[in-house]
Amino acid sequence: MKAAVWHGKRDVRIDEVPDPAVKEPTDAVIRVTSSGLCGSDLHLYEVLAPFMTPGDILGHEPLGVVEETGAEVTSLRPGDRVVVPFQIACGRCWMCRNGLQTQCETTAVREQGSGAALFGYTKLYGSVPGAQAEYLRVPQAQYGPLKVPADVPDDRYLYLSDVLPTAWQAVEYAAVPPGGSVAVLGLGPIGDMACRIALHRGAGKVFGIDLVPERLARVMARGAEALDLTQHDDIAQTVRDRTDGRGPDAVIDAVGMEAHGGGGASVGKMMQALPGLLPDRIAEKLAGKAGVDRLTALYLAIDMVRRGGTVSLSGVYGGMADPMPMLRLFDKQIQLRMGQANVHRWVPDILPLLGDGDPLGVDDFATHHMPLAEAPEAYRMFQHKEAAKIVLKP
Repeated sequence: MKAAVWHGKRDVRIDEVPDPAVKEPTDAVIRVTSSGLCGSDLHLYEVLAPFMTPGDILGHEPLGVVEETGAEVTSLRPGDRVVVPFQIACGRCWMCRNGLQTQCETTAVREQGSGAALFGYTKLYGSVPGAQAEYLRVPQAQYGPLKVPADVPDDRYLYLSDVLPTAWQAVEYAAVPPGGSVAVLGLGPIGDMACRIALHRGAGKVFGIDLVPERLARVMARGAEALDLTQHDDIAQTVRDRTDGRGPDAVIDAVGMEAHGGGGASVGKMMQALPGLLPDRIAEKLAGKAGVDRLTALYLAIDMVRRGGTVSLSGVYGGMADPMPMLRLFDKQIQLRMGQANVHRWVPDILPLLGDGDPLGVDDFATHHMPLAEAPEAYRMFQHKEAAKIVLKP
C-alpha cells in the first residue's frame, strides 16, 4: 500500500509499504477513505524529529471502512464505516472506565513513561504505524472505532477522531461560566473549533487571537471577536480592556510548543533546534531530559487570564525542563488544566451536534481535500499556513 512516511526533518514522502494485517484477536484493519492532517503532525515534521525513525508512517485522524476483524472484535464487521480515535485505548482498565482514555493502562508506553499509545506519533507513544495511508491496522478495535452512518460525507464524522473531542475538552477544561469570556490563542483547526464550541455552549465573549488573516476571518464569520496579534502592542491589555479590566474568565492555549514571538521565544526556538543538530541517540536523550519549548503562548495566557481564572492547554508541549512562572501562577490563583483529549469521554456530548443542522460547521471545516499522493505538498502548505485544515484522500 501507499503511505505518508517520515524520512527526516521536513521530509515526508509517499512510499510503498507492506499492507497491515490482523495480528491480535482485538485488531481490525480498515481501508482509509479520509485522513486529516493535524497541527500535531507538524511537530513531527519539525520539533520532535529526535523521537522519530525514518520509515515511520504518519497520521492519526482516520475514517474508513472495516476490511477485516480479529476474533474478539464482535461489535464490527467488514463493510462497517468507522472513525478511529487518535489514541489507542482498551475500554476496560481503570483509566478508561473513568473517562481517561489517554492514560489507558493497557496500551501505556511504559518504557517511555508515557500514557496511551497513539497512531503515527513517535516512539514516545509507541511508534504505531499511522493513518495517512491506504490501510490501517487498528489495535484494541473491540473498543476504539466508532461506527458512523454510511450515507453522509466523510467530513461530517471525520473530526471525531481528534479535532472535535480535543476542542471540546479544551472548552470543558476552561470552565467558562455561562455568559462568561474566553480567549483562544491560536486559530489552527483546534483553536478555530474551540471558538465554535465555546460560542455554542453559551460563552458571552469569545476572543480568537492569531496572526493569519484567513484564520481570523474564519472565526469572525462564526461569531467570535477576532484579534490580529500583529495589530496590538499589548494583546493581553487589549483583551483586559474588553473584559471590564480584569481579563477573560479563561484562556485556551491552542498553540503549544511552536509559538511565535520574540525574546524568550527566540531562546526557546534555539533550544528546540539544538537536538536536531546532534547525532540521533544524543538528540533523543537531550530532548527527553532537557527539552525546552517556546512558551510565548503559555506566558501570554497566564498574563491575560483574570485572577482566579483558568488556563486550558490543548496545544502540545514536549519540554522536560520548561521554566514556569510559578510566582505569577500562584499569585493570580490560576487553575491550569491540560492533556491529550479523551475521545470516548466526549463523544456522547458531541454526537448530537453532528445531525442535519451542523451547528459547528463540520461539513465545510476543511479548506483543502488532497490526494494522499500530495501529502508532501500538504505538509508544506500546512506548515506555511496556506491551508486552515487539510484532509488527505487515499
